[in-house]
Amino acid sequence: MFVAGFPAGAWGTNCYLVAPAAGEECVIVDPGHEAASGVEELIREHRLKPVAVLLTHGHIDHIASVVPVCGATGVPAWIHPEDRYMMADPEKALGRSLGQQLMGSLTVGEPDDVRELTDGSVLDLAGLQLTVDHAPGHTKGSVTFRTPAAEDIPPVLFSGDLLFAGSIGRTDLPGGDSGAIMRSLARVCLPLDDATVVLSGHGSQTTIGRERATNPYLQQAARGGGPAESTAFPRRGM
Repeated sequence: MFVAGFPAGAWGTNCYLVAPAAGEECVIVDPGHEAASGVEELIREHRLKPVAVLLTHGHIDHIASVVPVCGATGVPAWIHPEDRYMMADPEKALGRSLGQQLMGSLTVGEPDDVRELTDGSVLDLAGLQLTVDHAPGHTKGSVTFRTPAAEDIPPVLFSGDLLFAGSIGRTDLPGGDSGAIMRSLARVCLPLDDATVVLSGHGSQTTIGRERATNPYLQQAARGGGPAESTAFPRRGM
């Protein structure tokens, strides 16, 4: 499997292009703030042919470039129905004070073709199999995408803002829920093989095994712990 990614825009949100190999069809995961030019560059450099945009959730730092990217490539965008409203009204998802600071310079809206994700569904796109897991807590409609293991290739989890290296997503914005994110960590992440590569919405690559051993939130989820605020470690993401 081929994965190319880069941190985009003011919030350093990781955008990924995923394909069976260079020169083939691909999916684009989370084209955020100022991501369009980076996406275009990677498509050209690796001779990729986009077939879909996949969104882990609806926060503006993950979807700000969805309209230009979908428009330029002529592909649909996939998002969970509980976060779809954020495409047209991202300020509502951020709260008034933060939203007013951020939205003045951004143009938002839905692309022409929007499709809705469902928990447990398997997307067959670009020669890839991507399992969708609904993972609320950071937002109500947060999801992850995971690929199966293949010969000499470990499984990959595109975790969005559910799980980071050493941390998890914040839960203090509208739709966030500390108890829900802990349940999502337990249901979505803990059953995965330690070799699973985690490509998150912000920060560096990690593995489930490393996070199981070192991430205080994942350890708390394994113990059946309560809301994420009960640990002193900082959370990340918008």
